Amino acid sequence: MAAPKRKAMGKGLAALLKDNAELNSAEDKNADQVVGTIAELDISDIQANPGQPRTIFDPEALNELADSIKALGIIQPITVRKVGASKFEIISGERRFRAAKIAGLDSIPAYIRLADDQSMLEMALVENIQREELDPIEVALSYERLIDECELTQEEMSNRVGKKRSTITNYLRLLKLQPLIQAGLRDKMIAVGHARALINVVNEEDQLNLYQEIIAKELSVRQVEDASRKLKEGAVKTTQKTKALLPDKYVQMNNELKKALDAEVELNRNQRGRGKITIAFKNDQELERLLDLLKN
Repeated sequence: MAAPKRKAMGKGLAALLKDNAELNSAEDKNADQVVGTIAELDISDIQANPGQPRTIFDPEALNELADSIKALGIIQPITVRKVGASKFEIISGERRFRAAKIAGLDSIPAYIRLADDQSMLEMALVENIQREELDPIEVALSYERLIDECELTQEEMSNRVGKKRSTITNYLRLLKLQPLIQAGLRDKMIAVGHARALINVVNEEDQLNLYQEIIAKELSVRQVEDASRKLKEGAVKTTQKTKALLPDKYVQMNNELKKALDAEVELNRNQRGRGKITIAFKNDQELERLLDLLKN
């Protein structure tokens, strides 16, 4: 189910940037109107960051994201820095940028960063969080930006915005939901309580099916919590059953892989001998380390 189309964001801000080509620093005139806000930028004016640590993008995953963008638009704006007159460089969100190009978009919503705007950005984001009209996803995105761009810990954010750490954590967890569900939450098709219950559904297909059921049957939050708990219990039983089928020699292989890669590895195999190996990584640096090991 596609969410209703929302108005394009930041058209006036994009015009302000073009009219003020010299606007490059937080000290410049009109800088306060730019920092912490969203502009709709022409894709042709945006360039990739040559220092981007991520160099491999799964084509299939990009096409899936492009399909989602065609249906829902960009849920989470990219972040760019101004590098010249009407020219911008990606700080974060290159995967969304690439998918938007595949989807045929001419423009994309983006947060603008200027030189020496760190403290101004932090103040703008904290002020933004205090606004009552923000939807839960907008609040969550502001918290995420404070972590990623202003390098604040959750404890520091708690002091800045006057919210408990548990409240901040609950908002950030909303960003783990499927884009369709995030869009539904933004458009008030479901409540925050529904969304928090859906987070506990690990299987993406089950999560989306339960989301559709909430809308079709107007389920209460309590009903969704019960359904989520049953799905989770079923997943645990299935996992335990699968692990019980794994012969000892494959358990040993799994342990050897963990030791060789120095990472969490899960080997799954059915009775017919088919299966898959899942390797977990914490960040891009660890991914690059694992890729180097696998190449050698």
